[in-house]
Amino acid sequence: GQSDSLVLTYQDYLKNIIEYHPISQKADLKLKLAEAELLGAKGILDPVVSSDWNQKNFDDKLYYRQFRAKLQLPTRLGIDVVGGYENTDGVFLNPEDNTDNFGLWNVGVEVNVLQGLIVNERRTAIQQAKVFQELALNEQQIILNDLVYNASSAYLIWQHYYYSEIVLRENISIASIYSDNTKQSFLSGEKTAMDTLEAYILYQDAISFLQKNELGLIKSRQQVENFLWFDEQPITLQQTTIPEDYKNQFFATPTNLSDAGLANHPIILAALNKLSYYEIEQRLKREKLKPKLKLKYNPLLATSDNSVRPSFSLNDYKWGFDFSMPLLLRSERANVQRGEVKVEEIKLDIQNKRNELQNKIESSRQQRIVLQEQATLLDQNLENYKRLLDGENEKFNYGESSVFLLNKRQEKYIDGQLKIIEIYIKQQLELLNFLYYSNQLI
Repeated sequence: GQSDSLVLTYQDYLKNIIEYHPISQKADLKLKLAEAELLGAKGILDPVVSSDWNQKNFDDKLYYRQFRAKLQLPTRLGIDVVGGYENTDGVFLNPEDNTDNFGLWNVGVEVNVLQGLIVNERRTAIQQAKVFQELALNEQQIILNDLVYNASSAYLIWQHYYYSEIVLRENISIASIYSDNTKQSFLSGEKTAMDTLEAYILYQDAISFLQKNELGLIKSRQQVENFLWFDEQPITLQQTTIPEDYKNQFFATPTNLSDAGLANHPIILAALNKLSYYEIEQRLKREKLKPKLKLKYNPLLATSDNSVRPSFSLNDYKWGFDFSMPLLLRSERANVQRGEVKVEEIKLDIQNKRNELQNKIESSRQQRIVLQEQATLLDQNLENYKRLLDGENEKFNYGESSVFLLNKRQEKYIDGQLKIIEIYIKQQLELLNFLYYSNQLI
């Protein structure tokens, strides 16, 4: 019956998921978002050009005409290089705004001497954007790990139900033969009507077990189909599509059997990058506790009829400063305290996550050892169950056994086969768990 079946191997299944599944594509969007965040942060340092024109005419008089242009070059430090030009005219112009016909140039700097000189919004935004890029890589890996883990679990469960169905169909075949043979023996006077009824009930039970398994098989196939996509469209499995042999080892052998891989685990790295993100923000909040003092110095450069180049004189300049400081700093101190609480929460989360992963890795490692021992024992038991069933068959054929005893031998043999399938699947699932927790899945 399997000769016309199409085997969907685990590797082909996994390749399809990585290439076409929407969640896999969503993981790539994390990196694009991080690039956009970094571009936006660097945009804070973009030069800015601004200008304005104001003019008033009334009663046939030019009250005033004012034109100003400014170029500002921000830097990562709290220093701005500024330059500008202004040209004004008018009868009622404010005297301090007067310029000659050629206008007035200025170039200089604005320096945040106290708050914002080293630690400021610009540097903080760029630093956080770089951390966000690392965080995006971690989140991409977490998404892909979760996707592969869930998809692999679905495939293994599908294997379990599919190969259990083969055993249960064999169980029906055996029960059917027993029922037919018992009827023939009843007709020949060797068996009682009670024996035929018992054999028929066993046959019905075998059908019931298969039907129950078929429900699980249908559901498991649907779970596998949830992970299959092509060209942005979900695809379904053909009825003849089957999983590969459950005894195949399709996970890579772990290279690291301890929890040493936790240092590079994306869950831990993501938490550490979140911690860095908030620590950078916390430095800016502490900076806000300082007073604000901005010094401004702008040499003035005038032009004349004889030269288009501005002339420079040490005696021509503008300077000033801006100072401000909240007297109680309650808002600033509250922000610092909230930031400290947030940082401490993340540190505690990191400790908890690391401990959870360590315990899960150790638990998985020990369970794999026990499952391997169980698999060896069940393999031996299955051979013995088969011998007992064959022997009981011989005795039944010679009239030295009963349907009840034959059924018990058959139950043990079928149950042994189902347990073998279950234990192999459990081994694969536990290996999957170990690879996932120890960051060796992808």
